[in-house]
Amino acid sequence: MRESSASHITAPVQATIHMGDVASAAAGLLSTLAPVKPDLVLIFASPSAMLPVLAAEMRKGLPASTRIIGCSSAGELSGEGYCNGTAVAIGFPARSFRSEVLVLDELSRLPVSRWMTGLRDMLARFKPDPGRRLFGILLVDGSSQQEEVLVATLDAALPHVMVMGGSAGDDLDFSQTFVIADQAVLQDVAILCLIETDLDVRDLIFDHFRATETRMIVTRANPAERLLLEINAEPAAEEYARIVGVPVAELSPLVFARHPLLVNMGGRFFVRAIRQQTEEGGLLLMSSIDTGAVMSLGLAEDLTEGFEAMLRGLPATPSLILSFDCILRRLAMEHAGLGGVIKDIFHRYNMAGFNTYGEQHGGMHMNQTFVGLAFLDPERH
Repeated sequence: MRESSASHITAPVQATIHMGDVASAAAGLLSTLAPVKPDLVLIFASPSAMLPVLAAEMRKGLPASTRIIGCSSAGELSGEGYCNGTAVAIGFPARSFRSEVLVLDELSRLPVSRWMTGLRDMLARFKPDPGRRLFGILLVDGSSQQEEVLVATLDAALPHVMVMGGSAGDDLDFSQTFVIADQAVLQDVAILCLIETDLDVRDLIFDHFRATETRMIVTRANPAERLLLEINAEPAAEEYARIVGVPVAELSPLVFARHPLLVNMGGRFFVRAIRQQTEEGGLLLMSSIDTGAVMSLGLAEDLTEGFEAMLRGLPATPSLILSFDCILRRLAMEHAGLGGVIKDIFHRYNMAGFNTYGEQHGGMHMNQTFVGLAFLDPERH
């Protein structure tokens, strides 16, 4: 990454390293991050077991005031393209960023009132400043299945703050995910980081589907468990397989990635991605859905053309795009043989982040979507 020509502005920096010896990996990341004296460092890594050890090693080489947060991932993304077995670290220099971190604990119990008190108290410590932008980054334990209530709470407590983020993953194992706050390894929690900066910040959102005329009605569901049990009064897996034209025995993550379920909320379609078929013939989703919901079958469009058009629409090349990209989008890209194309895009637009089990943006939890934050020098456009 580069520092802007304006002496008072320092852009975020990113570093990517292939995991091996943890001490060597930490030293490699610190060689890029430590010189900018970061106020905040984000780390995303796989294999996930290495992440807390890596964070502890990095702690030794950063200022005592630097906060380190991160999460386990379903893969990483950087200028090297989609990766696994790497660590991506992003440093936000104290010269241009100030942050506060709040751990929203006990996700399974949903202590919403306590969360809102903490969020409002944190927001009150950021005084309005027309020369600085305020935004939030959210990292969620991807096994919690509480993102819908969580993002609604954030939207109510921070109504004028742009908040986006992703749910932690562990490849496609769906077994154990976690977040870290400094050296603490946490589960059943989310981390909300409020950040103010003198850089220009633009939010980005993209999915590669359009709704078809094929409609379905959810006739039985368990929203709390994210279970879709019946579609059109038929067992969900059988009816879905019939509609997409494959034998039910051949349902797989790739089929689910190519034929998503869409729901219309507020005039916009959002993906309700399928995680797996259950033994009872239902479909386990990555977002909740209610009985009575009307769904449309999604049709995939070009995976990269619209994505790059969105990036070209930015007023300048960003110094960094903090990126949260669903693991199912990655599967579709790799199946289509687009790894080289996407690597070139990630490199040209200075993108860094991780593959998620779900994305959050504007008070919504969604799937099979890319969301990001682009950081630009305000004096260059």
